[in-house]
Amino acid sequence: MTVPNPFLVPGNEVALLALVEAVRATGYAFTTVTPATHETVNRRSGNAEARDLRDVLGWSRPFQPDLLPREIFGLMRESGAAVPDGALWRPTVRLSSLDGELFLHSAFPPLAADAVFFGPDTVRFVRAVSGHLGQRPAPPRRVVDIGCGSGAAGIVVAKRAPAAEVILVDINEAALRAAALNARAAGVASVTPRASDLLSGVAGDFDLIVSNPPFMVDPAGRAYRDGGGENGSGLPLAVVAAATRRLAPGGTLVLFSGTVIVAGRDAFRESAEHLCAEAGLSCAYDEVDPDVYGEELAGPAYGAADRIALAVLTAMRPT
Repeated sequence: MTVPNPFLVPGNEVALLALVEAVRATGYAFTTVTPATHETVNRRSGNAEARDLRDVLGWSRPFQPDLLPREIFGLMRESGAAVPDGALWRPTVRLSSLDGELFLHSAFPPLAADAVFFGPDTVRFVRAVSGHLGQRPAPPRRVVDIGCGSGAAGIVVAKRAPAAEVILVDINEAALRAAALNARAAGVASVTPRASDLLSGVAGDFDLIVSNPPFMVDPAGRAYRDGGGENGSGLPLAVVAAATRRLAPGGTLVLFSGTVIVAGRDAFRESAEHLCAEAGLSCAYDEVDPDVYGEELAGPAYGAADRIALAVLTAMRPT
């Protein structure tokens, strides 16, 4: 079943925002898991059809329309957040909890090329950015989130540094629209979504550049997942290269990325540190999780890999 991307449906912003508020009023909360875990849980006996609101907007299960409060079902239907699927209805969005907010993103499974992704790495990324903000001597004045997706990191920065100009950039129109909606739902006014390939569409230097770019090898070429280059490191390294040219004096890059370890060697780290050194930036590299996405190692794309790790690169231009 081909379903229109709900973030590209013209004129549905009011209904989507009203949906977020109506769901928030119920006390709803949901922690989004990895796709592998999501699939495993949904395959369990009794989980084929939704039994409550979390099943619908968290676990993306088909549902009977009378399962939901009338207001919520009406807003889902009006906004395109639910579509008919035989005798049932199927959600096209998810709502995930983070930093006291609810974030709109694509329903499971996020198979479309323009899907808006949100998952455990989003949480890890936001924690890394929040940790950096807590260590800065002063709040940043100008910030950009490269490959913003749902906008979670930029929105969290804007909440903690309300005087900052925060620009969210992405090549995915659906992601930019979702990010704009999430910023409005969070009550953040200082955030500007903008279409841009890396930093090509924005001018000037930045006190803080944050990014959680795609870093996987994805045969389907989905924008939110496919990093390109060697072992998926093409986009993460492109972000580092762009940041080396656009950090203001004293400015910092916080990059959250996956990295593939082959024969004990982290080629992404070597290349990223080389780019920083050439640009005169100091940098720190922290492997925050040594082994993730183990299921990917069974595929041909990772046939030579020891493991896939998660790392945070922090690079700073001297003042």
